[in-house]
This record gives sequence, C-alpha cells and structure tokens, in this order.
Amino acid sequence: MAEHPEAHHHRRHIHLRTALSRARKRRRSEGPAPPLTLGERLSDLVAAIVGSWRFILIQSGLLVAWLIANAAFGGTAWDPYPFILLNLMLSFQAAYTAPIIMMSQNRQSDIDRIRSIADYQVNIRAEAEISLLHEKLDLLREQQVAELISLLKASLGRIEALENRMLPNPPSVP
Repeated sequence: MAEHPEAHHHRRHIHLRTALSRARKRRRSEGPAPPLTLGERLSDLVAAIVGSWRFILIQSGLLVAWLIANAAFGGTAWDPYPFILLNLMLSFQAAYTAPIIMMSQNRQSDIDRIRSIADYQVNIRAEAEISLLHEKLDLLREQQVAELISLLKASLGRIEALENRMLPNPPSVP
C-alpha cells in the first residue's frame, strides 16, 4: 500500500525540525569560547608585529645601520666584519619568533576549523529549511492542480449540459 504524500511530508518535516532543534541545543550547551591565555595573546601579538611590513622595514633599517656603523669604525667597531654578534642576535630572534608564530598559527588553525564546522552546520540547516520550503511548494502545487482538475471537470459537465439542451436529440438508428 502506497504511503500518502502528506504523511511522508509530515514525517520528514518532523524529522528535520527535530534535527534543527538538536543542533540548536548543542550550540547553546557549548557556551562562549574561553578567554585567551596570556601566552595566546602574546603569540598573536608577536605574530602580528613580526608579520608586518612595518617590522620588516624597521628591522631592515636597523640592519643597514648596524652594518654601516660597524664598517665605518673598522677594526675598533663593537661587531667588526664578519658581524658575528649580529648573526648571533638574528639567530636568537629566529629561534624564538618561529615557534611563537607557529603557536599563533596553530591556534588560528583551530579557530578556522571550528568556524568551518559552524559554516557546515549552517549550510546543513539552510539545506533542510530549503528542502522544507520545496516540499511545501510541491504540496501547494499538488493542491492547486487537483483544484484545477476539479474545476475543469465541473466546467466540462456544464458545457455538456448546455450542449445537450441546445442540440436536438440525435435520430435513433433502426
């Protein structure tokens, strides 16, 4: 026995509403994100500073000034050629900033993953709502078609009644 389309629509509608309700409850239970720790705030700050053109330009200017000043003083300079002290300072800077930047990038990656999951859930909910709208439109369309068919049948009945009144009875065949 075939299932009535309205019963199927109603069951599917209840299923989608239940799924949407569960998703809302799950989002509410998660609560707001915890505040950033001091280390997270510092790593974001370091990444923001080191990853800027301002930092690159300032550091480049300082490096050029360091090289010129040490080259100008010659053998009496605090860091004569081959600039071992400068090399040591740049190595320290790289050794500390690289892991700090990686911490910031890892945290940002976690945030991006959470956002993509949230976007996916929004897309699923939107798809469910669109599906419900399509089903409602299909149901309305089916009702309109059924109504049009009944109107056409009624009109055909009236036309036949009018034709029978206007035309004489056909001669009977012996």
